[in-house]
Amino acid sequence: MAAAARPLVTVQALEGDMATDAAPTVPLPDVMKVPIRPDVVSFVHSNISKNSRQPYAVSKRAGHQTSAESWGTGRAVSRIPRVPGGGTHRAGQGAFGNMCRGGRMFAPTKTWRHWHVKIPVNQKRHAVVSAIAATGVTSLVLARGHRIECVPEMPLVISDSVESVEKTSAAIKVLKQIGAYADAEKAKDSHAIRPGKGKMRNRRYISRKGPLIVYGTEGAKLVKAFRNIPGVDVANVERLNLLKLAPGGHLGRFVIWTKSAFEKLDSIYGSFDKISEKKKGYVLPRPKMVNADLARIINSDEVQSVVRPINKEIKRAPLKKNPLKNLNTMLKLNPYAKTARRMSLLAEAQRVKAKKEKLEKKRKPISKEEAAAIKAAGKAWYQTMISDSDYAEFENFSKWLGVSQ
Repeated sequence: MAAAARPLVTVQALEGDMATDAAPTVPLPDVMKVPIRPDVVSFVHSNISKNSRQPYAVSKRAGHQTSAESWGTGRAVSRIPRVPGGGTHRAGQGAFGNMCRGGRMFAPTKTWRHWHVKIPVNQKRHAVVSAIAATGVTSLVLARGHRIECVPEMPLVISDSVESVEKTSAAIKVLKQIGAYADAEKAKDSHAIRPGKGKMRNRRYISRKGPLIVYGTEGAKLVKAFRNIPGVDVANVERLNLLKLAPGGHLGRFVIWTKSAFEKLDSIYGSFDKISEKKKGYVLPRPKMVNADLARIINSDEVQSVVRPINKEIKRAPLKKNPLKNLNTMLKLNPYAKTARRMSLLAEAQRVKAKKEKLEKKRKPISKEEAAAIKAAGKAWYQTMISDSDYAEFENFSKWLGVSQ
């Protein structure tokens, strides 16, 4: 984490402060070193934001303000209730049902819906400290879109003299001195009309968020000085709100701390070893890893000296061949396959040859002598058939046929 690498934070002096030889510094509180958990912050933010919703519901009577009744069966129409009367388009139309024009909605919304969400106190605190830690990481603040190019360092701590500022003009002067006015200007310039229906619902304008001023002294005058600058929010360090620290559930709000507020963080949130003085029984969440830079850990000399060397010898499994398609593979499994294949090929060749000879013999024209011989043989066969079927010599058949001998 970028912020945790520096144990001391410089307090930025303002115009009119007493000049000293060395710039005052404050130690970095442990809350700035806690693990940054975007998942916890997003979850808690979405649930907290539900607690300011205004209940809404459709009218209790919507869709039922007609004396419709069903026509019953036997009229070749559905049994949905129908509007009575005649002479208008409305008469005879379906009513009440959620599938009907002008009917009620299915399960009409009620004002006693479960609007609010209870969030565990410890979880809320984890989200707040995670959001505070993210405010000290320059890359996260830049990624959120804040203009902090002219800011001397992050986290930004300024002297307590700012708490006595009463006029908005003086407040703007302070922001310019510490290089934070560019972010306030960005918020002012982004003021625009919202796209969509929200324009009709009391949220006509939208604008970006500017810096958040966190002060430590109760009743400080700077609240009235800064509250009129667009995009600038003011919060007491003892009442830090996740909705302000991570607007939209996104980490990295640009926070300007006063010296007194920054020094109070240790007593409010405690440390990794000491329980918080203000929040009963609360201890900061300890990071699972001291150094979360995995690439640096893996490539360190200590790890590389004990890991196995890179295996450059790649052993790939041989490609299995199908013995039904590959003869060599089949011969390894069945040496007789070659002989069987040869015999089948020879038998096939003989069949083809015999068929060819037979066809040629059938297609070959025959001579006159052979034709006469075939014809004579056919006649002789016919005569034998006639003689074999001559039953006249038998007595019974002779009577039946009516042949006299």
